[in-house]
Amino acid sequence: MKKTGIGIFIVLLFLCFYSIWSYETLQGKTELLFWDREKAFNGYTLFGSRGVSALIDMSGSVVHTWPTGKNPRLLEYNGNLLDAYEEPDAGMSGFREYDWDGNVVWEYMEKRKTYRPHHDWKRIYNKKLKAYTTLYIANKYVPGELVLAAGADPDKGPYENVEVDAVVEVDMKGTIVWEWWFFDHIVQDRDAKKLNFTGEGKTIADYPHKIDINLPGRPLSRDWLHCNSIDYNPGLGQVVLNSVQGELYIFDHDNTFIAGNPAESIKLAAGSKGDFLYRFGDPARYKQGDPPSVMEDWTKVTTGHKQIGGAHHVHWITEGLPGVGNLLIFNNGQYLFERTPQSYIFELNPYLDGGGKNTGKYVNPPEAGYNKVETLNRDTHKLNKLISKQVVWMYSSKSNQGFFSHIGSSAQRLPNGNTFICAMTEGHLFEVTADGEVVWEYVSPITNMGYKEVIDDQYPDYNSVFRAYRYAPDFSAFKGRELKSMGPLTKVKPKLGELKVQPKRVRKVKPSAKE
Repeated sequence: MKKTGIGIFIVLLFLCFYSIWSYETLQGKTELLFWDREKAFNGYTLFGSRGVSALIDMSGSVVHTWPTGKNPRLLEYNGNLLDAYEEPDAGMSGFREYDWDGNVVWEYMEKRKTYRPHHDWKRIYNKKLKAYTTLYIANKYVPGELVLAAGADPDKGPYENVEVDAVVEVDMKGTIVWEWWFFDHIVQDRDAKKLNFTGEGKTIADYPHKIDINLPGRPLSRDWLHCNSIDYNPGLGQVVLNSVQGELYIFDHDNTFIAGNPAESIKLAAGSKGDFLYRFGDPARYKQGDPPSVMEDWTKVTTGHKQIGGAHHVHWITEGLPGVGNLLIFNNGQYLFERTPQSYIFELNPYLDGGGKNTGKYVNPPEAGYNKVETLNRDTHKLNKLISKQVVWMYSSKSNQGFFSHIGSSAQRLPNGNTFICAMTEGHLFEVTADGEVVWEYVSPITNMGYKEVIDDQYPDYNSVFRAYRYAPDFSAFKGRELKSMGPLTKVKPKLGELKVQPKRVRKVKPSAKE
């Protein structure tokens, strides 16, 4: 994938000439919609929904299923499937690993009452332990007195049921071996008597490596940051974590981990060695940029310096793939206050400076600067916006209605340079080339009311898919397996979990007393 100066800028103009052709419709066909056999990356697609995980071939035919379907992914080293586990009426409580035949071969359940696992996890190989472990996101309860003692604004209280995200690492025996917590890396500028005070003559802007406990626009609350995706880079020994509020954070793992000493590891992660190495998305949160706002003409808005909002699935592009070392993220487009919101895929090089030079080290995004991107079609009602110079590739649909998911979703770089995308709310899976040409498209037929060949007008998430992955035919999990096509999901109909009845779409409005 070529990314020279002019090429990057053209791509930043929303790829308007190479985007999904779409039209407004109130009903449509599910399963395979389109397949360009020459340009698409041949492989198998995995996604989970309503208690079933399905592996389909390029024609949309089922080749295998598992009896789970939350946020599944295949493990390269043993071919098993790892997924979340939810206890009835209790939400996510842990994880289960299944073999090829659907047998549970490992599980871990969070038993601590002050921790609540949610959204995402990552199985890693811990080089210091010389063993596999699992990193997962968990909300950790913070007592109100501790919140106030840390410098939170008392006028924004009372601080009841406050939760702040942590990253927990557990080994295969279920032992917690490491933990990192946002609350250990806070700063505040209200109370000079507190240890985490910015200091005389300094402001929050001097601390991009910490988080403001009085985060602008986001007072402490239950599920404060709502982190939703995590990844680990074994070469760097670092973790990246994304918050739905509009920022991603990179911090150290390996240099804060001591094998055989969980207590000391947690202590190191809580200290300065665990501070952010990099953050991206909303510099107004640390007083180095402008937030979105309504302009003087209140029919117009600006996204300010905010880059991402409601984003999901942040991860590093791995070895052997175009863009290796860069970050890929599904930018849902929420909380950007665009007049016509839609979603984007961002590829980000965090080492770029303002001149486009790869410095080999993290560069604070405001220091790298921004490109002013102008809309190419006034009928989209898009206004000009500032895009970070560290964004080296992006994708969005030409039609505002063609591609938009306000929650969930994922994006994956493929070996041929294409990008595989999952838009959660409409169960929309598709693959685009580096130029944004659609070469494969599929709509999940698994709905709240069972399998559907045609979907009519429904509320979002009727056929949702939180995330999806494409695997090459020679992926290790498939070795020695006969992946025989069984037909489309609407014909095979694997058993689903409990279905939820959709509410009625029409609501009667009572006339007012005057009427």
